Amino acid sequence: MLGKKVTDRVETLVGVNTKVRGETEVKGTLRVDGEFEGNIRADWVIIGETGRVKGDISAKGVIVGGEIQGNINADEAVEIRDKGRVLGDVSTKKLTIVEGGIFEGRSFMMAERESKIVDLQKKEQG
Repeated sequence: MLGKKVTDRVETLVGVNTKVRGETEVKGTLRVDGEFEGNIRADWVIIGETGRVKGDISAKGVIVGGEIQGNINADEAVEIRDKGRVLGDVSTKKLTIVEGGIFEGRSFMMAERESKIVDLQKKEQG
């Protein structure tokens, strides 16, 4: 799971009783526990269990505990937790859906920039 390294440092928080409309760009991690309507660009985005986002998200990684209605473009990873719900397309290198998580959309798995495939040469039998 992605959680520990990302959730240790949250720079911006949208609280439970907060509603935000518009587009935002955040350096660092954005956590949404309230409602956000609009597009988000951040290093990391965490949607808490009470969080709702209606719009597209672009980030290195996204953790979904609440609901997103929109597309996600993550350079590294997307994790949909057991109470998470994504209604939209996801483009990422690594997609994790925990049992109970809901994903309705298409997924596009991006290739690694450098190949990690190792070519093993056969030993000649002598």
